[in-house]
Amino acid sequence: MQDYMNSNRALWNEMTPIHARSAFYDVDGFKRGRITLGNLEREEVGDVAGKSLLHLQCHFGMDTMSWARLGASVTGVDFSDEAIALARSLSQELGINARFIQSNIYDLPDTLDEQFDIVFTSQGVLCWLPDLEGWGQVVARYLKPGGTFYICDGHPMLMAMNDAPGTTTYQISFPYLQGAEPLQFEGGGSDYADQNARLTHPSFEWIHSLGSIVTALSSAGLRIEFLREFSICAWQALPFLEQGADGWWRAPEGMIPIPMTFSLKAAK
Repeated sequence: MQDYMNSNRALWNEMTPIHARSAFYDVDGFKRGRITLGNLEREEVGDVAGKSLLHLQCHFGMDTMSWARLGASVTGVDFSDEAIALARSLSQELGINARFIQSNIYDLPDTLDEQFDIVFTSQGVLCWLPDLEGWGQVVARYLKPGGTFYICDGHPMLMAMNDAPGTTTYQISFPYLQGAEPLQFEGGGSDYADQNARLTHPSFEWIHSLGSIVTALSSAGLRIEFLREFSICAWQALPFLEQGADGWWRAPEGMIPIPMTFSLKAAK
């Protein structure tokens, strides 16, 4: 598993500079004050003013620093050296008080010995984690009693769909009930933030069912407050999705919708 994660870290180190200059991430807009968090996340997490917040798998920290702009005391964690270096550079350049730690999820207790009011993670995170039970334990470890955990991510059903260019309808191509071994995708593909950028490193990814996600958190002692499913997606996960005026991507009119996003909130 460590070999898989090391390979994925090399991939994300490769992707970070591509993302930093992409229109998809719009770093210039963030520098001008844009809040990068979606309305759904802001509404469901609620008011963060005066609260401590730990952001797991923060990439290069724009969402983390957006929470800081909304009043939270923030710590962002990511396993990518390049992403954390960029996050620290941006926070210093913009004068945003944010702490960033380079670590994978499972090793974080060796580095960080605190607890937080909120643990947050969002959009494209779970597929990079080999051990969901261990993830649940880490989430619970970092919550204060009475604290809340929140995740918004691609629905596991969406993760099982064929996303190859030219696909025009739903096609199940990957196992929803995946085992311990990851899906492997060879290098040479395009980056999701810049279709013209070609990536050299392979990726290793896991599909985690909703049942395994809920069980990992409840087994760690958390109480599930809600689990919601939506037929919208924050990015063009499938080639035939269409973007609405609200920024969300949906199936074309007349096509039966499937769940493409889920959100979950839990309490310690």
